[in-house]
Amino acid sequence: MVNFEEASKALPTNMPSADGNILQDAAAATQKVERTPSISSRPQRPGLPRFTTSKENVLAQFFIGAIDQGTTSSRFIIFDGTGVPVASHQHEFTQHYPQSGWHEHDPIELVKSVQACIKRGTASFIEQGYDIDDIRAVGITNQRETVLVWDVETGQPLHNAIAWPDTRTKGLVRDLKEKEKAEGLNLSGMTGMPLSTYPSAVKLVWLLQNVPKVKEAYDEGRLAFGTVDTWLLYNLNGKDKRYFVTDSTNASRTMFMNLHTVKYDEKLLEFFDLDINKLHLARIVPSSDPEAYGRLATGPLGGLKIAGCLGDQSAALVGQQGFTPGSAKNTYGTGCFLLYNVGEKPVISTHGLLATIAYDFGGNRKPVYALEGSIAVAGSGVKFLMNNMGFITHSHKISDLAASVDDNGGLVFVTAFSGLFAPYWIDDAKGTIFGITQHTQRGHIARATLEATCFQTKAILNAMEKDSGHALGDLAVDGGMSNSDLCMQTQANIIGIPVNRPAMRETTALGAAIAAGFAVDIWKEFNELKAINQKDRAVFDPDITPEQSQKMYKKWSRAVEMCRGWLDPEEGGEDF
Repeated sequence: MVNFEEASKALPTNMPSADGNILQDAAAATQKVERTPSISSRPQRPGLPRFTTSKENVLAQFFIGAIDQGTTSSRFIIFDGTGVPVASHQHEFTQHYPQSGWHEHDPIELVKSVQACIKRGTASFIEQGYDIDDIRAVGITNQRETVLVWDVETGQPLHNAIAWPDTRTKGLVRDLKEKEKAEGLNLSGMTGMPLSTYPSAVKLVWLLQNVPKVKEAYDEGRLAFGTVDTWLLYNLNGKDKRYFVTDSTNASRTMFMNLHTVKYDEKLLEFFDLDINKLHLARIVPSSDPEAYGRLATGPLGGLKIAGCLGDQSAALVGQQGFTPGSAKNTYGTGCFLLYNVGEKPVISTHGLLATIAYDFGGNRKPVYALEGSIAVAGSGVKFLMNNMGFITHSHKISDLAASVDDNGGLVFVTAFSGLFAPYWIDDAKGTIFGITQHTQRGHIARATLEATCFQTKAILNAMEKDSGHALGDLAVDGGMSNSDLCMQTQANIIGIPVNRPAMRETTALGAAIAAGFAVDIWKEFNELKAINQKDRAVFDPDITPEQSQKMYKKWSRAVEMCRGWLDPEEGGEDF
């Protein structure tokens, strides 16, 4: 369990203020320390593996660091060459909500949280008797679509980062949709994404329209735009402008990149009224590359190569080894994100899904594409029962409560707290419970809450199979809700195929480590990864008939249709 009290001690005391003012260069947050002698030159510490020349033990002598920069916390995990995590540290950082629907991060605090995690995670690694000289490279995975802007001359942020869930751009999105229609464009056909509050492009346009110093920097040709990966790489390299880069999985979430060419598209920039001669855009590079990402400039791992970078959901797919077309993973977090590998040609959805880059390992390999579907409410539904309704005292107790009854008691809970996402995209729906009787208990509502996520997962998988033309064989899962055996068994029953859960669930960080490991030749082919994270996997096979499953899903579908229209247009529904 992460000790957040200890984590807070790792951060420097001179943190930036909430309004984003810069108090000092983030690169100075940690100092480089002397490296200890090689592990092979000192006595073996009791409890460490005895190194032999077998392939597994040779790999165990190599280590890869993974920076996992998420929406609410940053982490640093060190894996050995067999994919086993041996040291880690996590730190939560401040969330800023200036207005309803607004969600921001302090750019400097974000960087410092990463540097603190590297420092403390590396200290843990050394304390166990390992040698930092055996760490071959570092990979990065990050929250996608979050936007940062800074002065290219000073390297200083010009505004807080606008986080991916932020919905301040609703009005702007409505205007842009009208513009797209009037100009006869099909932006989703070019980018894989429809206009919504999520892509980075609309957040940047809002900043230009509403923050004078951002507009001034743009007009003067000083404005640098980047997603979280770009901001981290720029700062971790000591603000070296040679490493103003982004990987294709992150670039594909901006709506500036053409999904078919994997390059910025002038037509897209023109649509958003952006001049490429005024705006500094990061160079797009492969997700795995030995030279593109530079090196850590400071700290205990100063000089270590950064060799991989993936957006978080792509990293989870890589960590789950979803390398063949038809592979799919679902991450059950606050919401859910499903990625489905469709191979080396993009598939533009006609069933309410997004198209994106799954990963791009460079060299002679072509980029691999994916279909993506998102569910707004998963773990947040459990927290609703805990925080708002007082049903449980801890999130993990939801399974016990749901298991206290034999079934859902006839309930269907459409958890449309902010409308429904893929594949429905219903913006006027609200959370609705159907089937309540005098016999309804808390356990029935708990079970219906878990089932809501499982039903929406089935709807997305159905859409993915229609778009791709391929039937799914099983579903790889990770994330907090996947810890619930009851939820995963329910998921298998509803989708009618096995659900495959790894014992080690840090698949997002593992994906970043794999990308970096390929770049420095720890692995050269995907089949070399077959043994990684396979031990003690749990497989949940359906234990009800297809007819029973279909009957349940039909009832869910009726409930979805019945929850439409609860929010009047003048009440300001979400714009997806």
